[in-house]
Parts: sequence; C-alpha cells; structure tokens
Amino acid sequence: MRQYLPLQTVETTQVGEPWLNITIFGIFVAITLVIVLRASRNNKTAADYYAAGRSFTGPQNGTAIAGDYLSAASFLGIVGAIAINGYDGFLYSIGFLVAWLVALLLVAELLRNTGKFTMADVLSFRLQQRPVRIAAAITTLAVCFFYLLAQMAGAGALVSLLLGIDDRLGQSLVITVVGGLMILYVLIGGMKGTTWVQIIKACLLIAGAFVMTIWVLALHDFNLSTLLGAAIETSGNPAITGPGLQYGASGTTRLDFVSLALALVLGTAALPHVLMRFYTVPTAKEARRSVVWAIWLIGAFYLFTLVLGYGAGALIGADRINNAPGGVNSAAPLLAFELGGPFLLGIISAVAFATILAVVAGLTITAAASFAHDIYANVVRRGKVDPDGEVKVARRTVVVIGVLSIVGGIGAQGQNVAFLVALAFAVAASANLPTIIYSLFWKKFNTQGALWSMYGGLLTAIILIAFSPVVSGGEKSMIQTADFSWFPLSNPGIVSIPLAFFLGWLGTVLAKRTEDAQKQAEMEVRSLTGVGAEKATNH
Repeated sequence: MRQYLPLQTVETTQVGEPWLNITIFGIFVAITLVIVLRASRNNKTAADYYAAGRSFTGPQNGTAIAGDYLSAASFLGIVGAIAINGYDGFLYSIGFLVAWLVALLLVAELLRNTGKFTMADVLSFRLQQRPVRIAAAITTLAVCFFYLLAQMAGAGALVSLLLGIDDRLGQSLVITVVGGLMILYVLIGGMKGTTWVQIIKACLLIAGAFVMTIWVLALHDFNLSTLLGAAIETSGNPAITGPGLQYGASGTTRLDFVSLALALVLGTAALPHVLMRFYTVPTAKEARRSVVWAIWLIGAFYLFTLVLGYGAGALIGADRINNAPGGVNSAAPLLAFELGGPFLLGIISAVAFATILAVVAGLTITAAASFAHDIYANVVRRGKVDPDGEVKVARRTVVVIGVLSIVGGIGAQGQNVAFLVALAFAVAASANLPTIIYSLFWKKFNTQGALWSMYGGLLTAIILIAFSPVVSGGEKSMIQTADFSWFPLSNPGIVSIPLAFFLGWLGTVLAKRTEDAQKQAEMEVRSLTGVGAEKATNH
C-alpha cells in the first residue's frame, strides 16, 4: 500500500484567507465549548462521566456513533485516496461501511446487555477479573493511540493547508493546540459533552459533504459518467475508474488489499471508542437502533465520498493535491475552495476540524475510562473505590493521554490519515475481536485463551507494523533514513487476525483450569435477553 505521502511540497501553497479560516474555527470552538460546559453540569456520577447517564435515545446515539466513526480519515483521507487512486481508494469506504454489519449482527446488543462502562466489563464477566482487565485495558489504549495518531496527523495537514504552514515546526504547534482543546473538552464535558459535540459535528459533516456532492454533480450535468470522464481527462489515466491501480500491480499488493479489507471489516466491531457508545443508551433495543441509524448515515456519507473524490480528481488533479501542504489529505479542502471560494473552504475546513476534535475527544475519554475503571478501580483498588475517586483518576489520565497523542501526532505528520486509521483497525481486529466473539459465543472459552488471544494479537500486529514498509525501507516510510523492514505487507491483518483467533482457541484447549459454569450461564442469559443488565448498569 503506497498511498500515503511525505509532507514535502514543491512550493508553499496557501488556500483561502487565513483570517477567515481562523475566525470560523474560533466560532465553532466557542459554540462547542458552551455546549460542553452546559452538558458538564450533570456530570455527578461515574455513569454520567463515562456513559452520559445512559440518557441518549437510539437515533441520538446513532448520530453520535456516525460522528465518532466519520473521522478525519473518512473525510480527508478517503477523498484524497479516491482522487489519487480512483476505484482502489473507494475500497476504504466500502470496507468501513460493510464493517457495521458485523457490529450490528454480532456485537452491539449483546455487548450492551453484558457490560457496564468498558469493553473489559464484557471480557472479564465470566473470566478471572485482574489479568483479563489488564489485558483489555492495554489493547484499548493501544488501539486508541494508533487512532489518535491519525486524527492528529489530519489536524496538522488540514490547518497547514489553510494557513500556508508547510514546515514541521508550524504544524507541530497546530497539533499541540488541537491536543490542548481535546483535553479541555474531555475534562469539562465527559461523555455527555463529547456526545453532543459528535452529534453536531455529524450533522455538519454530512450536510457539508451533501452540498459539495450536489455541487460537483451539477457541474457535470448530474451525470456520473461525465464526472468519471472528466477525472480520466484530468489525470490522463483511464485506469483511475477501474480496480488495480493501487492493488493490482503484483501479488504483494493484492495480498495487501486482502489484509486491508480484513482489518476494515473486522476492526469496527472491536474499536473500543465505538463499543463504549453502546453504553450511553438505556436499553439493548436502543443500542440496536443506534447501529441501524449509524449505518444509514455512514452509508450516505460514503456515497458522497465517491463523488467528492472523483470531483477532486477532475477539478483539481493529482499534481496539485500532492504538492499542497498536507499532500493527499488536502483534496477535500482544495475541492471546497475550487467550488465556493474562501467562504466554503472556511466552512468545510471548520467541519473537518470539528470532526478531528470530536473524534479525539471520544478516543481520549475511552482510553481514560479504560485505565481508571479497569486498571485503577478494579485491579489496583480491587473494586474498593468510590465513583468520585475513579472519575478523578480518569481526568488525570486524560491529560497524560493528551500529551502522548500530541507527541505521537507530531511524529506521524505527512502520513495519509486513512491509512493510519486502517492500522488502528488492524490492531483492534487482532487484539480485541477474537476475545469478544469467543466470550459471547463459546461456552468453553477461558482466561488463558483470552490472554493468549489479546496479547498474541496485539504483539503480532504491532511487531509486523514496526517491521513493515510503513515504518522503514522506502521513500514513503515514516523513517526514511533506515531500512529494517522484513514484512512485505503494509497492513498486518491477514496474519495477525487469524493468528489471534487460533491463539484464543489453542490457549483454551490447553488450559487446565475451567471457568465458573454458573457465571457463564448468567452471561449467556443476560447477553441474549438483557435480564439483569439494568441492575448492573444503574448503580
């Protein structure tokens, strides 16, 4: 996979009016901070801070899930990937959307019935609490960190384009500001404030993408064939409308495609910040409604990305996109500027900026909840901690995670954000999904199987990424001056996901210790019927 681009430009390209872009950014930040402050008044208990008091309806939560899921990768990365690689770039959209069927059919309702605040609540329900919670917290933090890298890199690329900043120091400053705002949002608003920001951001993003889509189609007589013809003419490459431009050159690239597809389709149902959203609704029925709403909203948006990507390819061209600050991630803002000048660019960019802020806030509160609830409250204090103390630890964790994500984001500058998110999906699908599926559906599954699966999947995915062309060995690698890559694929999913499932099975069949049959039966009844779920979630 080679669609990610280094942050090197032919010349400094400034798009739009910096003062107008900053003004629109400022207005959005001010409005959302007011919303977060109002929402924070009701943050009195751990359930309020982690799960918004379970007060959101299915449609509201579904919109928030769409806001959480439609990240900078969806808007900036995918539009850029389609503009540069055509049909093969659209495979991201297809993978991200199809993945929701796995979440709907296998995970959403059962998870809501079984858990309380975090993924570890489900995984440790009938297994040994301490080791499983530690493992689940570690995998949660790893996935959140990879995802945060993508969002921070997207923020740097976006603002560099708007302000004409193409040096690393300037972009690093931008990433630091985004991280600071994120910390502020989560510290003040908790899950309720974060959810409202995500709802507003989802509505703005989908509406903005819809307006741009209609505009692009209108310029091409509402004829998709005309649009595709214009994209071919601008690029001078007829292959842009068919498969194989990126993934068909060799056997390795085809394997890379299969690996990417596995990660995208299986990763969604194991993303901790998406799973945590199922706890913000009062019942399992509302959790199911949430996913259905999310599928409709996300599906519509991904259809828009097809038009926007080819529109950017037709109206702007690959050379201009590649040479802009932010590289491939600048396709959507450049298209907005081409269509509606500085004002539309300012609006669309503020929406993209809102997208980044909302997603990083959701990721941060998920990681903080995992550490405070799973590690501090249930492992260190063995459940003997009052909710106020747990929330205080969560708030402190937010600051630490924010600082780490800023440092990581500075290091990840120039990478295509869609690609970085695909790595997060691969880690989630490898480290979390096998254990979630086995816990919910396999009666004999035990603690050893869970630990082997989580640690094995996590380590395999991270090791293969570290020794892949993504990190070293090429002009487009993160470390361009070294070459220690021996794994030929850019996405580890094709190896790490099956291996994690195998390790979960092997660890279970080789274990001498059996788990509590009564707890297993209780989990099965609760996950399928919801009986007992209210008692577990309302204290």
